[in-house]
Amino acid sequence: MEMIYLDQAAGSFPKAPGVASAVCDCLEHGSSNINRSSHILSIRSELQVMAVREALADLFGCAGCEWILFTPGATQSINLILRGSLRPGDHVIISGMEHNAVFRTVVDLEKRGVSFSVVPCDCAGRLDLSAARSLFRPETRLVMMTHASNVSGTILDLPAMGELCQAQGVSFAVDAAQTAGHIPVSLGTLRADAICFAGHKGLMGPQGIGGIALSPGFARQLSPLITGGTGSASDSPEMPDTLPDRFEAGTSNLPGILGLGAALSFVRSVGLDALRSHEIALTARFLNALNGCPHIRLPGPKRAEDRVGVISVDFLRRDNGEVAAALEQNYGILTRCGLHCAPLAHHSLETFPQGTVRFSLGWFTSEEDISAAAAAVLALA
Repeated sequence: MEMIYLDQAAGSFPKAPGVASAVCDCLEHGSSNINRSSHILSIRSELQVMAVREALADLFGCAGCEWILFTPGATQSINLILRGSLRPGDHVIISGMEHNAVFRTVVDLEKRGVSFSVVPCDCAGRLDLSAARSLFRPETRLVMMTHASNVSGTILDLPAMGELCQAQGVSFAVDAAQTAGHIPVSLGTLRADAICFAGHKGLMGPQGIGGIALSPGFARQLSPLITGGTGSASDSPEMPDTLPDRFEAGTSNLPGILGLGAALSFVRSVGLDALRSHEIALTARFLNALNGCPHIRLPGPKRAEDRVGVISVDFLRRDNGEVAAALEQNYGILTRCGLHCAPLAHHSLETFPQGTVRFSLGWFTSEEDISAAAAAVLALA
């Protein structure tokens, strides 16, 4: 049975052309820990890493490549933003569509004296901006929100939220795990101070690599999450002030960074406009095919333009887990079932506790894949 992979929101597959060879080349033909040694392998590796930083700075609208930090992924990036900027007595605002990377972290910080508020979202995942205005307090230090839901695909109105934060004088951080590589994401357009991204999803790079795009002003407010060797200012017992060294203690994931670099080259060659047009067309095709079926629910916006390529289906007459298993066993269609590490979002979408069967598509998804998935859903519903 031919496999149809519709779990791109968890991790892209296949990877962008050139990613595997970049990783293999790094491992087989010499890589060295950057910022440590002065020999040719170390210098070459540092120059390669610098090129990837420059590509990311261009993608996210950073002032320079030093404001790009590498992390193992979006979860650690989010933890660095939240734990590195908030102190006991501070207040943070999140949305009702957050992934547990944000939600569990603020719940943990609450035990340490940080309070948080949740901006309500409607059953399509859209922000209630009027409610958001009432949540700001004198002690509010940060707003942290997802750019698009990993459950319903809803694109949140973050430019408006960023404008509100600017008016309040509060820092604004964005979880772009589901939008980087899908739609334009920049510090300027979102009026954001930080953007957290994953390399293995829309950017089509390897697992284990992600990062943060920072504004210079917000970077000065952050404390490191991890301390240790950086290869710079080794005489000092304190972490250096220089970026990105201050936030990149330890050995860098060089194969991951260079694999991400190859993926970024592919994304640039295709272009975000083409990537987005393909995604909208396939999402609309899927939604249109399922529209009107009385035995399923489709949480999220009705228009494909208002979401990324993530479509959740709540089967009203069957167990969602049973359906997900049948999709794989009977049709070769791979999805993700459950609460998707986002119970807060499922509460907003009114799909808690049963969760949904999530279909998520990418650049290598075809019209035939979508037609087959829609037919399977209708048959199983």
